Amino acid sequence: MTKRLSCLSFAALAVVVAVSAVRADEPKKTGDQVNLLDGDLTKHWFTKGNWSLDKDGVATLTPRPGESGWTRWGSYLWSKKTYEDFEIEFEYTVQKNGNSGFYFRVGDVNDPVAKGIEVQIYDSGSKPADAKLTDHDSGGIIPGVPPTKNAAKPAGEWNKFHITSKNDQLTVVLNGVTVNELNLADSKVKDRPKVGNIGFQDHGLPLSLRNIKIRELAK
Repeated sequence: MTKRLSCLSFAALAVVVAVSAVRADEPKKTGDQVNLLDGDLTKHWFTKGNWSLDKDGVATLTPRPGESGWTRWGSYLWSKKTYEDFEIEFEYTVQKNGNSGFYFRVGDVNDPVAKGIEVQIYDSGSKPADAKLTDHDSGGIIPGVPPTKNAAKPAGEWNKFHITSKNDQLTVVLNGVTVNELNLADSKVKDRPKVGNIGFQDHGLPLSLRNIKIRELAK
């Protein structure tokens, strides 16, 4: 009986150690998940662009006449709060050839290309299945890192991103498919700020977002 109990105790200990090892690999979470489209758009964001939030919680960019291109930094949708380590999920839909981007670690909202990091949002789902992917396809990291797969849905359909930035490890999941895993310290953006605003690009093209939820991660 003693021998049997010892074996059972050892087995139980092994399970605890295994579970602890798995949990150690998971990002440590702190605080609650925050809905960034809760209430009025100006609660969590600031912008000079023509963004609106409807009663269903969908934030929509409708460019005004004459608004085109992506260098109108003030028209981006910028978070009021800055973030370091976090996980964020959001859904987006674009029109045919739609183009935008999710920015993070933006140290200067007036110069996000040089002072931040971008995960590309694009109508990649409308491309041929055998089309070559670039860093400008959905899930790509600009500059220079294309997604490993084209997991985007066609224009007009909702897509879901889950992005985790922990220390210098970035993981991008699009529609349940991991499309990028990158050590930022070994990339072209290694010298970008470690802390900054998050935001969405106004490329002069319609874009809709919903269910933007973020959770800060412990160091």
